[in-house]
Parts: sequence; structure tokens; C-alpha cells
Amino acid sequence: MEKAEKLEAYYQTEHRYKKEINALRKLALQTESLEAYKWNFPVYTVNGKNVFGISRFKSHFGVWFFNGSFLSDPKNVLSNAQEGKTKGMRHWKFESMDNIDTREVLNYMNEAIENQKKGLAIVPEKTSKEVQVPVLLEQALIQDNVIKVAFEKLSPYKQKEFCEYIADAKQEKTKLRRLEKVLPMIQKGMGLNDAYR
Repeated sequence: MEKAEKLEAYYQTEHRYKKEINALRKLALQTESLEAYKWNFPVYTVNGKNVFGISRFKSHFGVWFFNGSFLSDPKNVLSNAQEGKTKGMRHWKFESMDNIDTREVLNYMNEAIENQKKGLAIVPEKTSKEVQVPVLLEQALIQDNVIKVAFEKLSPYKQKEFCEYIADAKQEKTKLRRLEKVLPMIQKGMGLNDAYR
């Protein structure tokens, strides 16, 4: 199914909030954003950047603002649905058509668009690419140059997987058992979880 068909299906599927999410869509279409379909729900973009989305759930529906933390929120209606996990995203939840103040929702949507044009966005924190190699693995790499070369050829992500796998073991015997398991994988250039990818 094409994205356009999925988008239409989202809005036309029978649901207790079908009328309500279509009212939100009507408001979204009054803005200069472009309608798209990502992560199984409608998303509205500006210059290829996600600005807001419309969603429906069992007991509520609403508008997600991808960088909602920059909104002025004069009505104090926005919440962080995943406290501690998302820094920028905010959600305006509704439970009925009566909750929708169309003028205010449109104002929030337009403010989000203006913020996007200004480049206001949460920039993900860069994580260190340097891998802390556990002592046991470091010793094994020193003792076997073939494995050392193979380890260095692995992507930083795969190196980190192996290091954490060994380091996370609580007991020394478990660390040794894990080291034994991963050395042949490293030599073959495999990642720890390649079998599951």
C-alpha cells in the first residue's frame, strides 16, 4: 500500500475518534505544512523536517509536536508523554470534540511551523565513540594479533557491543565465559547480535 493510501486509510478507518482526528486534519491542512505518513500515523513536515503529527489511541487522540518544548504553550496544555526519554516532543491530548479549540490548535500548529523555519530543534547529544575495552578483552587482543586486527576492523558499534557484553557480567567466571564466546566471532568479523539482525 502506498503512503498516500495509508494516510487516507488512517483517517477513514472506523474508530471512536474518526470525526475528531479528521477535524484536526482539516486544521493541519490550513497550514503550510506538507502531509506525510511515518511511523504508522500522519506527520506534517516543513522543508523535509517533522513538525507535528496527529494520532489516535483507545482513550484519547491528539497532536504531537516534534519540537514542542520550544512552543510558548499559553494554554498550558502540552505534556511530555515519555518523561525523561524525549527532550523535545510534546503532546496535546484530547478526549472529545468539545476539547478542541480550533483557533488555538491552529495557533500551536503555526507556531511549531515558524519554530521549525527558525531552526529551533533539540540537537541529540553526541555520545563518545571511544570504546572502553575491558581488561580481559584487551589482554586477549594483545596476545593474539589476528584477533586484534579483526577487532579493529569492526565498526565502533560492534566493538562497543562486545565490550559491554563482557563488562556487564558481574562475576569473573562469566566474563571469561563471554570472552571465550566472542573471540571466534571477532575473528570472523561478526557482530555480537548479527544473527538477530
